[in-house]
Amino acid sequence: MLQNSYLKEVFQDTVARNSDQTEFLQAVLEVFESLEPYIARHPELQANAIMERLVEPERMLTFRVTWEDDNGKIHVNRGYRCQFNSAIGPYKGGLRFHPSVNASIIKFLGFEQIFKNSLTGLPLGGAKGGSNFDPKGKSDGEVMRFCQSFMTELQRHIGSNCDVPAGDIGVGGREIGYLFGQYKRLCNRFTGVLTGKGLVFGGSLARTEATGYGLLYFTEEMLRCLRQDSVAGKTIVVSGSGNVAIYAVEKATQLGGKVVAMSDSQGYIWDEDGIKLNVVKQIKEVERGRIREYAKRVPGSRFVDGCRGIWRIPCQIALPCATQNELDLESARMLVKNGVIAVAEGANMPSTAEAVAFFQANNILFAPAKAANAGGVATSGLEMSQNSMRSSWEFDEVDDKLRHIMVNIFHQADDAAKECGHPGDLVMGANVAGFKKVSTAMLSEGLF
Repeated sequence: MLQNSYLKEVFQDTVARNSDQTEFLQAVLEVFESLEPYIARHPELQANAIMERLVEPERMLTFRVTWEDDNGKIHVNRGYRCQFNSAIGPYKGGLRFHPSVNASIIKFLGFEQIFKNSLTGLPLGGAKGGSNFDPKGKSDGEVMRFCQSFMTELQRHIGSNCDVPAGDIGVGGREIGYLFGQYKRLCNRFTGVLTGKGLVFGGSLARTEATGYGLLYFTEEMLRCLRQDSVAGKTIVVSGSGNVAIYAVEKATQLGGKVVAMSDSQGYIWDEDGIKLNVVKQIKEVERGRIREYAKRVPGSRFVDGCRGIWRIPCQIALPCATQNELDLESARMLVKNGVIAVAEGANMPSTAEAVAFFQANNILFAPAKAANAGGVATSGLEMSQNSMRSSWEFDEVDDKLRHIMVNIFHQADDAAKECGHPGDLVMGANVAGFKKVSTAMLSEGLF
């Protein structure tokens, strides 16, 4: 619980204003608890109401999205864009299309994005957006019509030097293409207003792989520096089977690890011989199918209903890459009991606060999402640079820049944790390192 009177007061006011937004409040509390040692040494932050300003978005947009399905039926969804903080650069953050999307989730994601973007070292502010639209089971035409309607409103509020969205859950290359086409049609501009674009119209090589690859670059550096160890030879469990999970598995395998399990919302697959990623890619990327199909195609593997059970599988490295709060205290206890040595978050806030505390109390290496999964937005920033220069870099060049950024993020977090007297606490370190840059900019720029 919070001890600092200033932070406690600001958090209580935040709760009063956002009492129904549990995910957002969870994210704020985690950051505030980490910042207590730093805030105590910097009274100028209270004098300038930095924390009060930090937790209130600069702009929160909510809008109606009306679209027609293939049968001529009209549907209405709700769209969001939270432009949270632009102190260090234009707003940057993904769009999420999923039935669970609401104001709380969008605000929590946007708040986390502030610090994540700061850690990359790139001049990017924090934002997030999306809709409660579910693209699963929809035809290409239905997804296109939804995206066109969504962008008809969103285009009023974004731009290459203002706000640059990207993809997230439910928003992949197909959706980004439809969104970009509508933006171009309405605004008569071909500009880097979205990242994650197709390679033939301004996208970047390595963007698809970036979040998953970056997660492993961070994990490898964490193991090397804090345990004199590596991914090689480790048994690994990865939750999820979307973009982040797939490329985390790919890079983990390249680094010598053996991934034995993946999941989706229906359940998980367990393959003790190691996941055959080509089969997963065929099912998820080509067929847009369910992970249960893997067990039908790979002898010796099995599918188990219920995705939370994946954390019962013995492993040394756990990579939660599905969604928020998927890894709870019970799961954390099971992982520790079964010998886990490191947990690195590929999804946004996938571990509950109780699970994180348990990992830390048991000396488990823990890499928080805002640091460990920053590879996606980092490479989006590199895509923005290429768009500005009307240039395109080779895969190895982008991948090398990504690896350098992720290694640097680890050392920022590690160094900040040591400076705060909490060596090895990468949650505190990531929050402090990200916050220092943003708060310095806010102080320098006056009231806004």
